[in-house]
Amino acid sequence: WCCPPGRRVQSSRLGPSPPRLLTEEEYRLQGEVETRRALEELRSFCQSPDFSAWTAVSRIQSPKRFAEFVGGASHVTPSEVAVHEREFGLESLFIVEQLFEEEEEEEEEMGN
Repeated sequence: WCCPPGRRVQSSRLGPSPPRLLTEEEYRLQGEVETRRALEELRSFCQSPDFSAWTAVSRIQSPKRFAEFVGGASHVTPSEVAVHEREFGLESLFIVEQLFEEEEEEEEEMGN
């Protein structure tokens, strides 16, 4: 009753506005925050009385590492971090860039 009928029809036709997309930095930050939160929830659950430690330990490959994680240690080892950095970090971007440059040079040579 407070809005003219034309305005109501127009706003319903437009529908909801699309969500705002995250910037790369916001995406990375949200990933870090959510990962930390989920790991803390997992630690908390593993320390609760409802958690069957014997069942879990009997099914995992590295019980000592799991116990260290529950006690507060990192969920990844330094060697795993190094491998990840090598495969996905700045070093890998440099290698991929070099490969593309070499392919472009070969294509130019073949074209001439």
